[in-house]
Amino acid sequence: MAVSRTRRVLRLGLVAALTASALAGGVSTASAAPVPFSSVVPAPASAVPAGGVTFTLGSGVAISADVAAIGDQLATTLRRSTGYAIPVHTPPSGTDGVRLLLSGAPDSVGDQGYQLDVTASGVVVRARQAAGLFAGVQTLLQLLPPAAQGTTVTAGPWVLAGGRITDQPRFGYRGAMLDVARHFFTVAQVERYVDQLARYKVNTLHLHLADDQGWRIVINGWERLATYGGSTQVGGGPGGYYTQADYAAIVAYAQARYITVVPEIDLPGHTNAALASYAELNCDGKARPLYTGTDVGFSSLCTSKEITYTFLDAVLGQLAALTPGQYLHIGGDEAQSTKPADYKAFMNRVQQIATAHGKSALVWHEVVNATPAAGTVAQFWDTTTSNSAVAAAAKNGTKLVLSPANHAYLDMKYTSSSPIGQDWAGLVEVKKAYDWNPGAYLSGVAESAVNGVEAPLWTETVTTSADIEYLAFPRLAAIAELGWSPQSTHDWTAFSKRLATQGPLWKLLGIKYYKSPQVTWPAGA
Repeated sequence: MAVSRTRRVLRLGLVAALTASALAGGVSTASAAPVPFSSVVPAPASAVPAGGVTFTLGSGVAISADVAAIGDQLATTLRRSTGYAIPVHTPPSGTDGVRLLLSGAPDSVGDQGYQLDVTASGVVVRARQAAGLFAGVQTLLQLLPPAAQGTTVTAGPWVLAGGRITDQPRFGYRGAMLDVARHFFTVAQVERYVDQLARYKVNTLHLHLADDQGWRIVINGWERLATYGGSTQVGGGPGGYYTQADYAAIVAYAQARYITVVPEIDLPGHTNAALASYAELNCDGKARPLYTGTDVGFSSLCTSKEITYTFLDAVLGQLAALTPGQYLHIGGDEAQSTKPADYKAFMNRVQQIATAHGKSALVWHEVVNATPAAGTVAQFWDTTTSNSAVAAAAKNGTKLVLSPANHAYLDMKYTSSSPIGQDWAGLVEVKKAYDWNPGAYLSGVAESAVNGVEAPLWTETVTTSADIEYLAFPRLAAIAELGWSPQSTHDWTAFSKRLATQGPLWKLLGIKYYKSPQVTWPAGA
């Protein structure tokens, strides 16, 4: 008896010593309590817990995947945090603890949805297409403790709550825009943002590549656009630009996370960087000086010169060749220096250039003052809920993406004391970002005319990734939920509780988010 007790004391002492050693080495323990389905952001269409059922992801777990890349991504994430080997089997094995399958999902999930089942014996994610499988994996990761997405090994247990989630998006287009023209952001910075978008099932990255303050993409034959037009930014900093290989790398990185890049060249206004780079694009043949301010509406391409369209054919043609997605964004907003008749003729012609290169045009909603072409999508950005011209275009078949600035613009300040941001569209706290209905927002526009939502982030006051994150989080999650979740789940109180559960993950990932007082964040988050 004494020997047995002595061994027990020694064993407990050894466990304590090993635990202390692990903690000293940066290894901590994950919470043993499973994450409830009610914590997932965006809210799933249907989530039915199975009381008392859990699955523990143990050291011998393996992943089976019909799409090897998705299995590898999940395994890579979990290897970093668990220290487990986690082999990936393709084609799938019926005995693996985590299976990612392109079979067996109900038709109701469509091409972007999924079904996720957690039983005592394992986890199965089913989808009809790879995009849905990827979305299901993002939900699976949220059902694990936040430490599962960390970059250092953490002791488990890795317990998942049992039940079934059947989920699909409300809207097919769920976007975020990053303005790299006012201030330039590197490939690595853009890719960091892509990772953050993917966690919340955002599937479109709109890159604002050119404006008065900078041109950010090399165009062969028009290299001075980048080398000279890209040499500055707001406030006169060094600017920068992407080579075509850089841009292709961003596109590929996003594509691997089921995010489509939409490149924007804003036309015919917001073009001072181009007008400074090539004198012939100006009606008087004189190059404009580079510009580092923030006022808008003063610039315009010369719409009457044929060289303008030769130039745009090269620009849009090269972007089309580099961009696998459906859309080229051709701007069209705030063209106060272009006469209305010239604007209409110009926009009609440029839409056709996009079409000739196999793409559809995505255009700010001012395009309705011209003639939207078949397939053109108008992006609404105003602060009103009524626009008769937009409503008429929608009734005539033009689809819309909604980005009302007083709800969806991530560059608006949260409060008057926010250290960065703007306030021309008002102050936008997270509740205001969340509390609107894209399907019933614009008078006279049916939900069937709405392709989706987008959260633009303009960068007049934004210079670092920390700035991006401060303005984007938590509001990006709110816009992502509006794009994905059914209107029936829309409830601020419930959303604020789910949003709060993301705080520890954001802290772990080093996301410099704004701790809105409208949300009760967990201690230490």
